[in-house]
Amino acid sequence: MSDDPYLWLEDVSGETALSWVRERNAETVEALTGDPGFKVLEQEMREVLDDDGRIPYVFRRGRHLYNFWQDADHVRGLWRRTTLEEYRTDRPAWEVLLDLDALADAEGEKWAWAGSRVLAPEHRHALILLSRDGADACVVREFDLETLEFVTDGFTVAEAKTRIGWIDHDRVWIGTDFGPGSMSTSGYPLQVRRWHRGTPLEDAELVYEGRPSDLSASGWHDDTPGFERDFVHRQIDFWNQQLFLLPEEGDGPPVQIDVPDDASASVHREWLTVTTKTPWLGHPAGSLLAFDFAAFQEGARDAEVLFTPDERTALAGYSWTRNHLVLSTRADVSSAMELLTPGPDGWSRAPLPGLPPLSTASVTCTDPDVGDEYFHHVSGFLQPSTLYRGTAGGEDDSEPVKQSPALFDTAGLTVSQFFATSADGTRVPYFVVGPEERPGPGPTLLYGYGGFEVSMVPSYSAVTGRAWLARGGTYVVAGIRGGHEYGPAWHRAALGANRIRAYEDFAAVARDLVARDITTAAQLGIEGGSNGGLLMGAMLTREPELFGAVVAHVPLLDMLRFHKLLAGASWIAEYGDPDDPADRPHLQDISPYHRIRTDGPAYPPLLLLTSTRDDRVHPGHARKMAARLREAGHPVLFHEHIGGGHAGATDHRQTAFNEALVHTFLWERLTPSK
Repeated sequence: MSDDPYLWLEDVSGETALSWVRERNAETVEALTGDPGFKVLEQEMREVLDDDGRIPYVFRRGRHLYNFWQDADHVRGLWRRTTLEEYRTDRPAWEVLLDLDALADAEGEKWAWAGSRVLAPEHRHALILLSRDGADACVVREFDLETLEFVTDGFTVAEAKTRIGWIDHDRVWIGTDFGPGSMSTSGYPLQVRRWHRGTPLEDAELVYEGRPSDLSASGWHDDTPGFERDFVHRQIDFWNQQLFLLPEEGDGPPVQIDVPDDASASVHREWLTVTTKTPWLGHPAGSLLAFDFAAFQEGARDAEVLFTPDERTALAGYSWTRNHLVLSTRADVSSAMELLTPGPDGWSRAPLPGLPPLSTASVTCTDPDVGDEYFHHVSGFLQPSTLYRGTAGGEDDSEPVKQSPALFDTAGLTVSQFFATSADGTRVPYFVVGPEERPGPGPTLLYGYGGFEVSMVPSYSAVTGRAWLARGGTYVVAGIRGGHEYGPAWHRAALGANRIRAYEDFAAVARDLVARDITTAAQLGIEGGSNGGLLMGAMLTREPELFGAVVAHVPLLDMLRFHKLLAGASWIAEYGDPDDPADRPHLQDISPYHRIRTDGPAYPPLLLLTSTRDDRVHPGHARKMAARLREAGHPVLFHEHIGGGHAGATDHRQTAFNEALVHTFLWERLTPSK
């Protein structure tokens, strides 16, 4: 399509485009919200999201545990802290540090929380990141954790996709928009500067600058006592990177840490850990290796092998405490955890017990500079999250400190894992959650993603439980290629021109569900967001006869212009470059926007959801897709929140409304006689 008649819909805030958005929103609201059942469902979603029994996940900063919290009375949220002693109680006493609702009211801005950077070891000063209505771009302000006020004449940065972190009280590493040439085509900083308190931002000392073709660059300070040092990270593209150790100020150029560009490297105390994406030093892709950092910099390459994958098991992650490493792995997408300890005779390891089958476990917090405390949580599709606290290598066993409430009735429900066979014979895992006694095929919702090494794992969702399972629906999660369910090879199998493998995998799962009599094509709905929204568009236009309804959140859909829209250029390494003659044919072939047709099997009804304030995936993708489908006579509903960012919502009210739209749309179309 050389002439795109809907380019005007890419004008994010143009009045003509927003007028079109308001018209489509009104149509969707009229179509889906008129029945009294919609308000009931929306209220149920709000109750789930606002439930006071949710686990308040925390990050340790010194003697305090910090948390960000939203509920019915605090729509934009509270940044707060407490002590471990209080946290162990059923109703901890929290000290409120910053009330975003009050700040938003006082300043007339729709502030959303985007994170904080607290300066160790005193933990008095913080850099607060605030987003306008959920965008990735943020403003930065310095905050005093004793006076609980923003610091007059403190570090302040205007709205941008800023990277910032403390060096010490008077200096920060900063990457932000310094003008032409300072930001990549994806909209991320290319410059790393050292900024001194009380000096103009534009005078900050330039220490490193990435190439114009790079994705981003960033710097940070390691303040571990006895191991103080500074690093620069160069992100070449989404999957290739370089790490540099900075010498003492003014004492020479950055020193590159000599690991493959496609590997991930990090340094903790005396250890360098490397996760491989391709074979290296005789170790297979997907391995986790540890080196003595000083010896490595001198040329030694003797690795301690902390994890080696096999065809069914992959590395899920790892987290350091001061003296130990907590290793997370997955076998057929189900979690296991081990505690690894370096010693004079090598590394010892011991399993962390108590993980049920078909569950997900991950570390949520450690304080690696100070002690061996760790928090980890465990959940499953029918198992509310439990948060545990332990001391690595200590006498204290891991103890449950918080338990999420059971917010939907699981009686009569069961979880099973099956494997579908894709078009090329690949075995594709998927989970089925639904009635234990199944009288026959029924309404089923299939969720997928298939990209960027994101794994689809078991997790507890009270929203899905209330809105779908409690009504008799079956919920399915597919672990298709493009993700990380089986390590780097599983991801690479669907990169670039092989993206179609992810779509074949998803279609294979859909067919397997029908073959197992779990559902029928007419009763099968599918849902995905972002790259998963691209998956939904691909299924709509490639395999429409397999599905009864489709929902796509903040989707990519125009694969010939994605690289020109907002952060899209950063994903060229995942999909290919539309301006490269070698890549353009396969991108045109997978581009849902360019596959829309008027003949052949009818398309299932589609619901598209996006956000005006999404500055990652341009709302023009969803807008243009809806417009072309309407023109071609296909059934489509469209809704765009003015705020919300890439998450599609910044508060529980918006999220509840979105979920009610989605599940009303799906239930009405997959169960027309009910």
